[in-house]
Amino acid sequence: MASPPHFLLFPFMSQGHVIPMIDLAKLLAHRGATVTIVLTPVNAARNHSVLARAIDSGLQIRMHQLPFPSKEGGLPEGCDNFDLLPSFNFASKFFRATSLLYQPSEDLFHQLKPRPICIISDMYLPWTFQLSQKFQVPRLVYGTFSCFFLLCLHCLITNPSLSNSRSDSVIFSDFPDPVEFRKSELPKSTDEDIAKFQFEIFQADTQSYGVILNTFEDMEYNYITEYRKTRQKSPEKVWCVGPVSLYNDEKLDLLERGDKASINQHECIKWLDGQQPSSVIYVSLGSLCNLVTAQLIELGLGLEASNKPFIWSIRKANLTEELMKWLEEYDLEGKTKGRGLVIRGWAPQVLILTHSSIGCFLTHCGWNSSIEGISAGVPMITWPLFGDQIFNYKLIVDVLKVGVSVGVETLVNWGEEDEKGVLVKREKVKEAIEMVLEGEKREEMRERSKKLAEMAKRAMEEGGSSYKDITMVIEDIIANRESSQNGRC
Repeated sequence: MASPPHFLLFPFMSQGHVIPMIDLAKLLAHRGATVTIVLTPVNAARNHSVLARAIDSGLQIRMHQLPFPSKEGGLPEGCDNFDLLPSFNFASKFFRATSLLYQPSEDLFHQLKPRPICIISDMYLPWTFQLSQKFQVPRLVYGTFSCFFLLCLHCLITNPSLSNSRSDSVIFSDFPDPVEFRKSELPKSTDEDIAKFQFEIFQADTQSYGVILNTFEDMEYNYITEYRKTRQKSPEKVWCVGPVSLYNDEKLDLLERGDKASINQHECIKWLDGQQPSSVIYVSLGSLCNLVTAQLIELGLGLEASNKPFIWSIRKANLTEELMKWLEEYDLEGKTKGRGLVIRGWAPQVLILTHSSIGCFLTHCGWNSSIEGISAGVPMITWPLFGDQIFNYKLIVDVLKVGVSVGVETLVNWGEEDEKGVLVKREKVKEAIEMVLEGEKREEMRERSKKLAEMAKRAMEEGGSSYKDITMVIEDIIANRESSQNGRC
């Protein structure tokens, strides 16, 4: 009898990439595969409890730690997650430092028994393509992005005239739902090293065996269909296996997914239980948000002015001395006693979003947060900052119609926060909240959100599209192994 297929997984060292890769590892192992996931020390520590519980439950998951070459890459010691970088100036060094993991990964591949028959890699680790070539195993790219974004990105890369035109706007007219962007909204890199790195990613991805996406067919069907056409080498090898967050149903896993929560589980649930159904605004701007303190204060004042209950999760790095002083002296929690809860640090996001008291989600539109909000059936207030977030905002507001914009008109690229300053005033925050919770289109948004959540759950259930696609991934890789053993291509 053939041994179970062994997948070797390489997540990029950032919360929005590590978390869905661990969910994928659990999904594959649950379906009978053996999985080895490669993590650097900080990321291993943050996810130790969740992985340990999965292993104790009998899933064939192995975690292998590789030291991150911080010093060799010109980074501060122990800087092995993107959210630990002192500033955006270190971003290109961080990307380059990841490539120094090639040799240790090659050494690891030699040691692993049974031999892995497939590499699943984050797209931000293009050097894993060379690794797959050396060991003659397929490389699957794991896209922790919406298919809508990947299709937009493909169009921008292969058709430079789109972003180089003299017009102030860019229209993707060939899309199933034509979408328009202002030029100022589109990401652009002035860093030559990062631009070169992006081209390496594109090359590695187009040459790879296939793609796994954390999305589901019913939500992005038209965009998935169009995206498959862009993969000329193997259009059929695009599998949608999400939303992977729905695989987590244990309270402890939800509490510790990504990191240990900065709030007691029982305290959080008790507070939520004390609120009215669909009344609470959950606010989180992600693990890389670096908005200036003055902007965060405007957000806090907008939440206060809304007169609605809220949970506000503030990233640890944003808890500056200035912000802490304001929270204490202004006494936001005292002024909103009974309806305001501030979490200083990591929040158990899925646990919160799936509670019946949540009425809307104010989000930066990172794909993890976006699809978690969609899976929970919660309407969204969108506040995109940089990268793929602007595209996810367009998908949420213009295509799916399950959210509204907070009114930001200029992207705040990582590293430009001080220069941009305050872009969203408290009045805009209050208006957006009222639009979602009290506006004339609130019922339509809520109904669409609920329907999408039902579709998401069906996709992950036995017989659903994502369930079938996980099966197809495993079967395809097993067939590829047998074909290779028989001497065929």
